[in-house]
Amino acid sequence: MTETYDVLVIGGGPGGYVAAIRAGQLGLRTALVEKTHLGGICLNWGCIPTKAMLHGAEVANSIAHAGELGFRIGEVSFDLDKLVQFSRSVSRRLTGGVEYLLKKHGVTVIDGTARLSGKGQVVVVDAEDRERTYRADHVILATGARPRPLPGITPDGDRIWTYFEALLPRHLPKSLLIIGSGAIGVEFASLYSDLGSEVTLVELAGQILPVEDAEVSEVVRKSFERRGIQVLTGAQITAVQAIDGGVRCTVQGAAGESVLEVEHVLSAAGVQPNIEGLGLEALGVELERGFIKTDAACRTNVFGLYAIGDVAGPPCLAHKASHEGVICVESLSGVEGVHALRRDHVPGCTYARPQVASLGLTEAAARASGRTLKIGKFAYQGNGKALASGEPEGFVKTIFDADSGELLGAHMVGAQVTEQIQGFGMAQALEATDESLLAVIFAHPTLSEAMHESVLAAQGRALHQ
Repeated sequence: MTETYDVLVIGGGPGGYVAAIRAGQLGLRTALVEKTHLGGICLNWGCIPTKAMLHGAEVANSIAHAGELGFRIGEVSFDLDKLVQFSRSVSRRLTGGVEYLLKKHGVTVIDGTARLSGKGQVVVVDAEDRERTYRADHVILATGARPRPLPGITPDGDRIWTYFEALLPRHLPKSLLIIGSGAIGVEFASLYSDLGSEVTLVELAGQILPVEDAEVSEVVRKSFERRGIQVLTGAQITAVQAIDGGVRCTVQGAAGESVLEVEHVLSAAGVQPNIEGLGLEALGVELERGFIKTDAACRTNVFGLYAIGDVAGPPCLAHKASHEGVICVESLSGVEGVHALRRDHVPGCTYARPQVASLGLTEAAARASGRTLKIGKFAYQGNGKALASGEPEGFVKTIFDADSGELLGAHMVGAQVTEQIQGFGMAQALEATDESLLAVIFAHPTLSEAMHESVLAAQGRALHQ
């Protein structure tokens, strides 16, 4: 007998499991299908384990600079396996937590690979190749994305890595070339550099972190270069060849062609949606630039079928997926007052050293919009807490519409900015203006005072610069 649910979610990542939990909270009979691990890429291979590894890199940096604070440290040994084990233990703990939460909210977890066999009908194939059919009034696709392959560069799990292998290194590479300088590439460049690898970062665009404000990207580039990371922009890898002990890479840049030999290559040039094998073609599901096209309520063009997270288009971020999961379920269940996702309000964070956090329009995009602007910028060098912490690198920039006072964009680079960006996010959500932000009292001494000073600077009123 075919089992029937109110909601069936395909994919157990941060979009899918949050959607399933919210559906359970609303009293809907809910099932979630996952073929590998609950928590998806984020908890198992992305957001969480990389941050655990980056914590190790922070410790390495602190040890390296301990002498500046008067500490004398003798010979220090490092066990890479233990750091990897720590990162995996964090992931296991969180995925176990997801399993508990799903059970708590009455969600049935189905192990296997799902495909759509008709409207409201899903076939799941388990590990023993057995098929079972389920029906649901609402089916939510949350299948995520995977590393995007580059022509002529095929990851082999040995010399040429994706982020999967970069999180499970058998040893610390002496040299590492990273292709792509989005958040993934920049985080791994920072991580491996702090752990002791010689790192080269190659980016086709004219700046690293191409989606970020140009001034932010320049600060990160200069910081990386001071640390010994070689940064090549306006360049691409045209050929890779396995050699004894490493990889020979041909680089085409503005100055011509060059050859670099490194121990490992990490391909980090973006992601592509997991849409294959879902049965989308038979149902006529509409795509847009390869992603599943949805409306403000996460509905596809097929009645009763929804898509959230990476598979539904950029920004491909875990918190965007989770937010869409809640919007989707609340909309289909008739909850009043659901707000549609504003993609320009989704914050982006990069957890390198220095950190980057931003939301809204870059300065270039804001100027291109034709609005009259007020722009404020305040450097961490004028912030007491940043100086006291020995981390004076970075700044905060705020961009306002001069006529309405609307916060159009906020861009931060420096210590702990990923923990502060939510302040500007709340300001946007509450429609705060530059004048209302000026009236906020920021505690002293805090790094967040730089946020207030940037708003003051937009009015020509900065107090500490």
